[in-house]
Amino acid sequence: MPDTTTTPSTQADPPPAEDDWRPDLSALRARLDELDDKIHDLLMDRALVVETVARSGKAAAFRPGREASILRRLLARHTGKLPPQTLVRMWRELLAGTTAMQTAVTVAVFDPTHDGTLAALTREHFGFLTPAIMHPSAEAALHDVRTGAAVVAVLPFPTQAATWWPALTAPGARLHVNARLPFWANRPDHIPDADALVVGHTAPDASGADRSFIATPDRARLADAGLISHAIHGTVLEVEGMISEDDPRLPVGAIVLGGYAIPVAGEQT
Repeated sequence: MPDTTTTPSTQADPPPAEDDWRPDLSALRARLDELDDKIHDLLMDRALVVETVARSGKAAAFRPGREASILRRLLARHTGKLPPQTLVRMWRELLAGTTAMQTAVTVAVFDPTHDGTLAALTREHFGFLTPAIMHPSAEAALHDVRTGAAVVAVLPFPTQAATWWPALTAPGARLHVNARLPFWANRPDHIPDADALVVGHTAPDASGADRSFIATPDRARLADAGLISHAIHGTVLEVEGMISEDDPRLPVGAIVLGGYAIPVAGEQT
């Protein structure tokens, strides 16, 4: 009589790993762990270089033009499926962290819409852990910068109805526009979007693709001097390039209010 009892097949698939990873993927997980360690090692090496730079006596820890040029260079070499926006977000947090290694950063924010948009843009640009203090007016936010309670102020782009341009040339220490938010454009609908400027004691540094704000009662003189106008905001002109206060092309009476690195397209690769 034939034996009808069954025995376990020696060809049966091995049981899955406890976390549902297939055994043939364990090598890939090990590779990811190895890459994480290497990335961490490089981040620690980068922090050591930042410490050395900080001890070199450079003028300021906040260099928005330099930061913009870093991000543009990385985006230009970026390939693969990792979204460019993710690259920007990772490096914005990294730059915020290394800036905090060199100086304590607090940001004063005025958001007339009261919907949290400018606060969200501030945290996106300056890092999630950077303190952001909300203020009821642009003047109050700029007061924090003048008194040292904040390093920079994030303010809505001036309009004809509500402009804070004159505050930049008020008596006392000069303030400068030195960045524009957000730095990456073409944003999805669910991402906060607005038009804001960053103002601080530090003058803007050139990034290689910039615009400047110049207050002047004589627009024609700027054009005659070869300064190409991009936009007009009342008595303030937005011109191509990073213009310094001692630029010989500036007509008498013209005042440079600062400038910013031109934002990048979020989807660029």
